Amino acid sequence: MQRQRKQRRVNPALIGLVLMLAGAACYFNQYVVPALPLPQEPTLVPTQDPESYVSAADAYFNEGNLLQSIASYEQAIMADPANPAVYIALARVQMLAGRPEAAQTSVSNALLLSPDNPTALSILGWALNALDNEPGAESALRRALQLDPNQPLAHAFYAEVLADQQLYEQAAEESRIAVELAGDLLEVRRARGYVLELTGNYPEAAFQYEAALQINDRIAGLHLSLGRVYRAMERYEDAINQFVVADSLNPNDPLPNTYTGLIYITTGEFGKAVQAMLQAASEEPSNPYRHANLGVAYYRNRQSEEALQALELALRGGTDDKGNVVPGLALDAPDVVSYYYIYGLLLARAERCSEALPVSQALIAAVPDNQVAVDNANEMVRICEEGASLPPGTPLAGLAARAWGS
Repeated sequence: MQRQRKQRRVNPALIGLVLMLAGAACYFNQYVVPALPLPQEPTLVPTQDPESYVSAADAYFNEGNLLQSIASYEQAIMADPANPAVYIALARVQMLAGRPEAAQTSVSNALLLSPDNPTALSILGWALNALDNEPGAESALRRALQLDPNQPLAHAFYAEVLADQQLYEQAAEESRIAVELAGDLLEVRRARGYVLELTGNYPEAAFQYEAALQINDRIAGLHLSLGRVYRAMERYEDAINQFVVADSLNPNDPLPNTYTGLIYITTGEFGKAVQAMLQAASEEPSNPYRHANLGVAYYRNRQSEEALQALELALRGGTDDKGNVVPGLALDAPDVVSYYYIYGLLLARAERCSEALPVSQALIAAVPDNQVAVDNANEMVRICEEGASLPPGTPLAGLAARAWGS
């Protein structure tokens, strides 16, 4: 009797990857190809050798000038749009410059020209993971490893995906394999450092980030990562020095100033913390977390009025003094509980109990197991019970029962 063949299961992530590449193909055919000169068309100006653009791009990269490197790779592509290696090189620099969307487009174009290129698939996985598309990232990286089990970038980026999924043992193994295969690649050292950082192995993580910087010390993200690890090790001066370098290499990134401000809060230098957080907020004015951190710095520096204004903008949302729209942070957003109880305490002390008590009640309902938050919520009630600005006869319980945000 003939055995019935088992029906193969469809992998949704693989389908998504195929659809994404199909979309990239449409984009390439519709927008990239029409913009290129036809091969038979004579050109009035001699075309520069694509390799000269590539050499210039490589030189800019080694100098840490990532934007100029990107521009030169784009010129190389215009001169020779059929070379997948240039798209791959461009995507790599775009990732290191913090541009994952652009990198995804570039590497997808490479895959149109070379569909089974394991390096391209590896960088696609890197980009998709940075864009929070873990299923797509994992599918691309698994495919890369099927094509080339010794592809170091695939092992490195897969280690990062696994670490983000808190699969730390597997992540550690993948990162070790990557280092064994190609310890001279900065992405490999960076990935190994990232896994060690997430698992709290800070001295070893610092060693890996330092090794990556020995390969190229002009990458802002590497200085930022090393600074984070130094901060966790309480090497605050070394951490700040790394953040200063990161800020000089990428002045538009708010994270170096944010991390510097957090160090100053830890060391009790609250005036410096305010200045750092002000700079971070100016670099990313629509991010409510920047204003929340500024509010905490003001609070610790005993600038209650300024703290209240910054936290109110961060938590309730609104428009800053330069017209930037700031969305509010809900209580269930990540890492916001401390912002809410500082805000509630400031409201209570400002005799704005009709606003403070709903915050108190919301905290008790949302995080009953967070003893610090509950204690501060009860402190708001105590302050108001001692005679804040409530009209005579106002029932406190009724106020506390109001929904936050009403």
